[in-house]
Amino acid sequence: MNAAPADQIRLLDVQDLDVRLTQLAHRRAHLPEHAEIKAVETDLAQLRALLVAAKTEESDTLREQTKAEQDVDQVRQRAARDQQRLDSGLVTSPKDLSGLQSEIASLARRQDDLENVVLEIMERLESLQARVVEFTARVEDRERTAAEAVERRDKATAGIDAEADTVRADRERLAASVPADLLKLYDRLREQQGGVGAARLFQRRCEGCRLELNITEVNEVRAAPADTVVRCENCGRILVRTSESGL
Repeated sequence: MNAAPADQIRLLDVQDLDVRLTQLAHRRAHLPEHAEIKAVETDLAQLRALLVAAKTEESDTLREQTKAEQDVDQVRQRAARDQQRLDSGLVTSPKDLSGLQSEIASLARRQDDLENVVLEIMERLESLQARVVEFTARVEDRERTAAEAVERRDKATAGIDAEADTVRADRERLAASVPADLLKLYDRLREQQGGVGAARLFQRRCEGCRLELNITEVNEVRAAPADTVVRCENCGRILVRTSESGL
């Protein structure tokens, strides 16, 4: 393949822009905010699960407290009725009086036991409510951290995308001035060679594979007409000759 020396040198400029696009894509994909957001989201998932569990336990304990208080109220009401019967004087049988007094005493003990249960439940509920407050605050804090990280990431990616758009436009304009067959070969080689399809020959060294040409290769390149598209024998990339090639 033949191409004017100026077109071959222009290909190096296209290559520089392609390298810049690759660098920008790598930078965009590896912004520190990506890892930060992922870590915060992991923390948030765990904290939200803990918060849900605490709220569920709090709700269950509230129902338990309500039921215990209802039990106390029922015992209290029954004891009040028994006391009212006792005070009314309607119960005259010694046996019935004894049974009623015994039941009132039993209800008093039962009420005392149930009130202790209510107190124990209230203590547990207070601890659970404190946990809910704590986890809520921690979730809100991590949500703020996540929002800040997302904002920084979006700002960084917007800047990178804007620069990439500019580089891409420059690349399209420059590539349009390169002969189609040369550009097609370059694009194919770039895909095969990890993003580098054309390299400068500098002081007899290919800047693509970083290997120095042997004397036979140097003589072949030196003898090739200026418009011949030379390929590196080692890596196969297009080898662009300049005044610094050392030929």
